[in-house]
Amino acid sequence: MPERKPGPSVKDDELYEKLRDEGNSKEKSARIANAAANEGRSEVGSRGGSSPAYEEWTVDQLHERAAELDIEGRSSMDKSELIEALREH
Repeated sequence: MPERKPGPSVKDDELYEKLRDEGNSKEKSARIANAAANEGRSEVGSRGGSSPAYEEWTVDQLHERAAELDIEGRSSMDKSELIEALREH
């Protein structure tokens, strides 16, 4: 697996990598890692929400989310491609 470099704006590289390995998007992983670096991991963890895994979403729900994020080519993607595109966003 190629090594991922989160970039200089990510303040907690270890947490970022863990979140990406769990399937979270780049944007979400960076937000959580930076919040944890600023406020502490336990503080951020205690206020976190929950959402079902993308695999549990319908194709229509995935298309809507891809549209919100302006992911190109979403209209021709199947469910697995949408999930991958959302996670890579």
